[in-house]
Amino acid sequence: MSDARNYKRSRKAWGLAGQQHGMVARQQLLGLGFNAREIEHRVGRGRLHLAMRGVYAVGWPHLTPERRWMAAVRACGEGAMLSHRSAAALWEIGTEKRGAIDISVTRSCELKRPGLRVHGRPTLAAKDVASLNGIPVTSPVQILVDIATELDAIKVERAVNEADKRDLIDPEALRLAADQRAGQPGAPLLRRILDRRTFRLSDSDLEVLFRTIAVATKLPSPLSKQVVNGFEVDFFFPDLGLVVETDGLRYHRTPSTQVRDAKRDRVHTLADMTPLRFTHYEIKYERDRVCEELTRVATLLRQRIRY
Repeated sequence: MSDARNYKRSRKAWGLAGQQHGMVARQQLLGLGFNAREIEHRVGRGRLHLAMRGVYAVGWPHLTPERRWMAAVRACGEGAMLSHRSAAALWEIGTEKRGAIDISVTRSCELKRPGLRVHGRPTLAAKDVASLNGIPVTSPVQILVDIATELDAIKVERAVNEADKRDLIDPEALRLAADQRAGQPGAPLLRRILDRRTFRLSDSDLEVLFRTIAVATKLPSPLSKQVVNGFEVDFFFPDLGLVVETDGLRYHRTPSTQVRDAKRDRVHTLADMTPLRFTHYEIKYERDRVCEELTRVATLLRQRIRY
């Protein structure tokens, strides 16, 4: 083989490795024209370092998390991608299972590799496949559905919060996506978690339900949509100096929204009033707890007024 051809071939191999965090699969090298003897020669000379069966680190043997993930993807062949808890770690919305890299392949598969959990998924939709930092990976929506099959509700909700903070998802769009994946095992848990935050009543239904709660707690009927301290509030109990605000969506809150809400609450507090917040879901589905908390606050406020 001429030196020029060998140089060109090696340059392509290094270029390919540069796009893959310094990793290259044996099949890729064969596709570039290297034969088995030439590959073994480069391993012997320290130019290639076996990272995983059929995958080599080029030049530098150390494996960073990204190199491990890329090696695992390449080891599983065409159509493989990081998924489940490993994908959550790559997107920085969760942690990886210790000692196991999760890989999904878009085919029926019973591939077994040490240190890998391989999931055969021939029906995985194109919209659920992405790329992050050059690593093929499942989408944030699919990750959240997947990890809901193996983590408890608290950990899944934490992952949803992290994804929301990083602007990877919109909660209402995620709720719709969970509906579209109703047949997938993790979807029911994810839907229950999201319902607590994305549920929203109409203004009229909210007012009717909240007024029945006020009656149950023996409070006077509140004023609604009143301007108090320069802000329109949802419900106001003037005799108690109590302002009740209702949040229809608590996941996807922009910094400006958070600042505005904090300012509203602070202004009411400085005016010697008490701001209190409930979600629409709590008012509709957790009525007893809302009644209990509202009663306790009202009792404290009456005691303060008396003294």
